[in-house]
Amino acid sequence: MRSLRALAALVVAVLVALPAGPAAAHGGKIKLTVAGDGAGGVTVMAVYADGHRLDQLVRLTLTAEGEGGRTAGPVQIEPAGEGQGFYSSGPLLSPGDWRVTVSAPAPYQSTATAQVQARVAQSPSPVAVERPADRADPAGVRWWPWLAGGLVVVVAAAALLWRRRRVDPGPGDQPAGLGG
Repeated sequence: MRSLRALAALVVAVLVALPAGPAAAHGGKIKLTVAGDGAGGVTVMAVYADGHRLDQLVRLTLTAEGEGGRTAGPVQIEPAGEGQGFYSSGPLLSPGDWRVTVSAPAPYQSTATAQVQARVAQSPSPVAVERPADRADPAGVRWWPWLAGGLVVVVAAAALLWRRRRVDPGPGDQPAGLGG
């Protein structure tokens, strides 16, 4: 019985100690995928080498070399709002071709390099403009639903009055032989 308790305590201790090192559980290495963001920035996706999502913040550093000896960085890139393991530099590179290198510090010790073509940021698409109100109605109020609703009420009232007139005889409309 005593050996069973000791075995149970050992199993509990091992289960408690397992989640203590998430990086160690994934081998400590991460895989970085570097790409341009379509304008002057860089995006990075970081996952553990075994393919699992990165579950903690890693300080990634970006450096870039462009045409004509241009350089950018080193800069630390920030996590992006897309989810765990996504990072974004924001606008950093001038238009042209760049060789971008992103590296992660110990204990991850990963580096990735990619060719990125930076472009001029596109202006946002124009906001949909409301069409101007009709000239006859400067307040922009649509009058036709009110007109249609009023017409329905008038027709319904006329139909009810016409039906009531056919059903209820007036005081002079009594059948012969019943009056006094």
